[in-house]
Parts: sequence; C-alpha cells; structure tokens
Amino acid sequence: MEIPTFQYRCLEQWVDYNGHMNDAAYAQVFSLALDSWIEVIGLDEKTRAKHQYTMFTLETHLCYLQEVKEGETLHITLQLLDSDEKRLHILLEMKNNDGTLVATSEQMLMGIDTSLNKPGPFPIHVSDYIARLKEQHSRLEIPKQVGRRIGIKRK
Repeated sequence: MEIPTFQYRCLEQWVDYNGHMNDAAYAQVFSLALDSWIEVIGLDEKTRAKHQYTMFTLETHLCYLQEVKEGETLHITLQLLDSDEKRLHILLEMKNNDGTLVATSEQMLMGIDTSLNKPGPFPIHVSDYIARLKEQHSRLEIPKQVGRRIGIKRK
C-alpha cells in the first residue's frame, strides 16, 4: 500500500524561545511535505502551467502532540481520507525517528482551474492517481485526530 512519506530535519531557525520547534514551523513542514506530494501526484510546476491547474488549501487543523527539538529528523506521511472530483480531505502525520507521533495536520484541499480562477475537476492523470490512492487508503484506520473540534471539555 502506498503511503507517501517525506523527510525533513528540524532547523535552528524553526526553534523558538521555549527550546522546541515553533508552532508556525510545524505548519511550514506540513506545507513543504504537501507541496512535494502535489508534485508526486502529477502537478509539478511544468504540468500546472500546461493544464492551468493548481491546488489550494481551504482548511487546516493542526494537533501538536510532542515537542520537536533542533536537529530531529521528521517523517511526514500522508493519508487520503476522502475525495471527490475537485477536493481532497487528507491527514498528514509527523513522526520522529523513534516513530513517535509528534503532530498531525488535517486538511481540505481544492483543485483550481487557474484559467478561470475557480474550482475545477482534477486533470485525468491526477484523478486516476487519486482514485488508486483512495482505494488503497480506504483500508486504513482513521486516526483519532481526524474530525476533532476545538473546545473546552466541561465535566
């Protein structure tokens, strides 16, 4: 089963005054991994220009689960939770070298026809890749961070 994985190292400039990776840096690492995955599915710079098509992020929900220290290697995996002809619901998981889950980023993405600057269906080659991935990932367990809402739990 294909689980796209990307690797980054926590850089000095990502560490804040608390001695661990800053919250914005988590978002940056997830964004870097997502950009790499968008190329994997067939939307590299050349193909985006050719098809006049790109992806926008509509919504993101980050969960910070463990601290990340400078120099730590981070492994980002992507799970496709759902899709339709122009949207993707994904979960990115960030783990350290020990395999400990340190953060998640649940996201909703939209395919955009850049000639019209409006949502549009994925190009066929992208749609085919997504269909294969969706079928494969349909057998994966849905992580507990998916679908969470922010709120103060009252007893």
